[in-house]
Amino acid sequence: MTGLFQFFATLFQMDERVWERHANPWSVWTRLATFPLIMLAIWSWHWVGWYCLIPLVLLAIWLWLNPRIFPPPASTQSWASRAVLGERIFLLRVMQPVPVEHTNVATLLGVGTTVSGFLMVAGFLAAEPFTYVAAGIGVIVFKLWFCDRMAWLFDEISEDVPEYRAWRR
Repeated sequence: MTGLFQFFATLFQMDERVWERHANPWSVWTRLATFPLIMLAIWSWHWVGWYCLIPLVLLAIWLWLNPRIFPPPASTQSWASRAVLGERIFLLRVMQPVPVEHTNVATLLGVGTTVSGFLMVAGFLAAEPFTYVAAGIGVIVFKLWFCDRMAWLFDEISEDVPEYRAWRR
């Protein structure tokens, strides 16, 4: 799982400035709201064929731009901000270890997300909208649960690590 998280961090070119902007709750919630649109764009292949790539490319551009267009939050006390900062701590766990229970839960949630993703693919390939949507809801639930765990991680770790404590505002 670590490699997958690092891959996406590299893909999205998440430097210090981008992470700070991504901690804005508007960035978090608008990215989350993008997932149903991605699902719809993918499903539209059944209606419009390869033209579904047009909204998918636009949504991919939006996902890349999103953490760059919002200003850094005035406060990092919101759940969404703490979730993003916790995810950053989780990605940096090679340099600063995190409690094993957080890693174990994150791994289990990653498995749940992956299984839901496979069910989405199966629903898509079988042209079964109920399976596709139900599995998509599963992906969202596991992602929100992961975010909640990351907010918890941030609250716990930022108490003890001066660098992370500086992220609190």
